Amino acid sequence: MKAERSYPVFAVTPKAEVAIHRGHPWVYAEEITSAPEHVENGTLVDVVSKKGRYLGTGFFSEHSKIRVRLISRNANDRFDTAFWERKLRWAWEYRKAVMGPEDLDACRIIFGEADAFPGLTVDKFRELLSVQVLSVGMERIQDILLPALVRLLREDGFAIRGVFLRNDVALREKEGLSQGKGWYPLPGEEPPQSPVTEIVENGVKYLVDVENGQKTGFFLDQKYNRRAVAHLARGKTVLDCFTHTGSFALNAAMGGAKHVTAVDVSESAVEMARANAARNGLDGVMECVQANVFDLLPQLAQQPAKYDFIILDPPAFTKSRKTVSNALAGYKEINYRAMRLLPRGGLLATCSCSHFATEEKFVAMLHDAARDAGVQLRQIEARQQSCDHPILWGVEETSYLKFYLFQVV
Repeated sequence: MKAERSYPVFAVTPKAEVAIHRGHPWVYAEEITSAPEHVENGTLVDVVSKKGRYLGTGFFSEHSKIRVRLISRNANDRFDTAFWERKLRWAWEYRKAVMGPEDLDACRIIFGEADAFPGLTVDKFRELLSVQVLSVGMERIQDILLPALVRLLREDGFAIRGVFLRNDVALREKEGLSQGKGWYPLPGEEPPQSPVTEIVENGVKYLVDVENGQKTGFFLDQKYNRRAVAHLARGKTVLDCFTHTGSFALNAAMGGAKHVTAVDVSESAVEMARANAARNGLDGVMECVQANVFDLLPQLAQQPAKYDFIILDPPAFTKSRKTVSNALAGYKEINYRAMRLLPRGGLLATCSCSHFATEEKFVAMLHDAARDAGVQLRQIEARQQSCDHPILWGVEETSYLKFYLFQVV
């Protein structure tokens, strides 16, 4: 029996109905066939089929192409504080179930649609939470969600001392939301003095600045891929390309690499990588270099071979379908160059964090690069993002990270 409630009713096309049945939570503007006028932005609405059958309930966004983001397909749900607290607990209990206790020091607690919190990201960096709110629906209920999440974590023994909002994202403007960043005012509490904290991941220490760092402060999705690199790095001479703050390089060095060269085009990133190496006592093993990888790899081809393990962790080369072909050309260039540099028996770690460069396209690119480089690859592992960034089947946008480990044979 349907719960007693009254929400505006939006009827959708058969195409949208099929997508919802397959698990996708988005309803696009052009898929809505009828809806009431003057629906308040960010409020809950019921979505029904052409014949009036209930399909789900979600937040309405009057400015976005994604007009409704579903949060439930259960007609009996009541969307009160208890509902949201229950969903927060489910998300946290999932992380505790799939990750080791040591990995909860820094992890993603809420991964948007994969946790049925569309447009919300929450990362935990030891005693700080870093939050991005990218949908108007989540913005409307953040005063329910954020204090409740802090209470939940504190009840579990985690001394959370502050919540930082990283809403300096252009995507918010598509929701009619303004950009900005700053401490979220927890009731009755003063904000922390500093947005910087230290985390430990895979035994490596990092300083994380939740106010000024990339995205929410630090990229957590490669946690276990970095561990896989560390496992293979012992005795190797490693080149870590697009090192950013040095995370793959640091894991390789911690894993016993003979020498690691960490490269990034950004001088500030190189400085952070250098500081992280010193923080972990690895500066004797790890060299940090400012260079453009696209220029460096051809230059290295003119020198005697010196690396037997190359890591390619570039930023997303494409953030839309329109630029996928150019992105794949960029991926092929760096992979081809790396394969040519490696000796027989050498190791290659390569990845893409772009959702639009699909796994099928990425694998086809690797085949082409290997053929043109005249090498054969023996696959060691194929991996994805870490399990605190869960992939929700039926929602392809939640699957974005491709990570491969190869040996050149």
